[in-house]
Amino acid sequence: MSRYLDTARRVIATENAGLAALSDSLGASFDQAVETILAATGRVVVSGMGKSGHIGRKIAATLASTGTPAQFVHPAEASHGDLGMVAKGDVAIVISNSGETPEIADIVAHTRRFDIPLIGIASRENSTLIRQSDVALLLPTAEEACGKGIVPTTSTTMTLALGDALAVALMEHRRFTPEHFRTFHPGGKLGAQLSRVGDLMHEDMPLVAEDTPMTDALLTISQKGYGVTGVTGADGRLVGIITDGDLRRHMDGLLDRRAADVMTASPRTIRADQLAEAALAEMQSRKITCLFAVDEGVPRGILHIHDCLRAGMV
Repeated sequence: MSRYLDTARRVIATENAGLAALSDSLGASFDQAVETILAATGRVVVSGMGKSGHIGRKIAATLASTGTPAQFVHPAEASHGDLGMVAKGDVAIVISNSGETPEIADIVAHTRRFDIPLIGIASRENSTLIRQSDVALLLPTAEEACGKGIVPTTSTTMTLALGDALAVALMEHRRFTPEHFRTFHPGGKLGAQLSRVGDLMHEDMPLVAEDTPMTDALLTISQKGYGVTGVTGADGRLVGIITDGDLRRHMDGLLDRRAADVMTASPRTIRADQLAEAALAEMQSRKITCLFAVDEGVPRGILHIHDCLRAGMV
């Protein structure tokens, strides 16, 4: 076996052990941290130096994207004016593996001076950060994956997981839904996957009545450019669809027929409030290119598979 694979598996096993220890160590202070953040009227301000700072940025980003207003403040910048970003109503999460990082001293002192709740994350129980914190989240003793105890590896992995745990606990309490998530992720493939059918569909639909002559139905198909037309009944509900396959099957005497004679009855449909991802999956599984969006049977729009492609869903 490759020695590189041996190293990789040893690192992962070491960090996995750290995560297991972290899970076992969590207790009332975690609940207190969540309640402290929920009680805040302002934002969560996350700060940390070095590797802790990198992890802090990710924690702040995860919180902000899941419904908890948050931002990262660099401790060195905080000492040169950015402390003004940390105000009453906020909650500070300060991260330092040792709990003695000198650069965090000013932001910790600021939270004490202005009675701003402080959640400290560190691995040393008697450290300055833990002693000064209103809520102390103590990381358990765990071996760093570098094997030398000098490179932050297991400790940063535990901190990142702890931040994720806080974010998800807050998210679940707030009943954060995919709709809320899309508000903060409108771009990219993720935003596209969370789009609703109503966001992508076209309201200018190809529709004909059941008694429409096929000469007129063909004209509608040609003009709208979807390669299909929906067929509606007297009550305005969608009762069928005419596709290219239907035209081929009824080629003999096609122009003498009416829409109801040619259509496929009870076509597949979708609601406008469903995820566009569900519509795409339906089209792919059925090997069709269009779906009508309906509301209690009444067509409200049409979605073409190319709309999903343009949105970047695949």
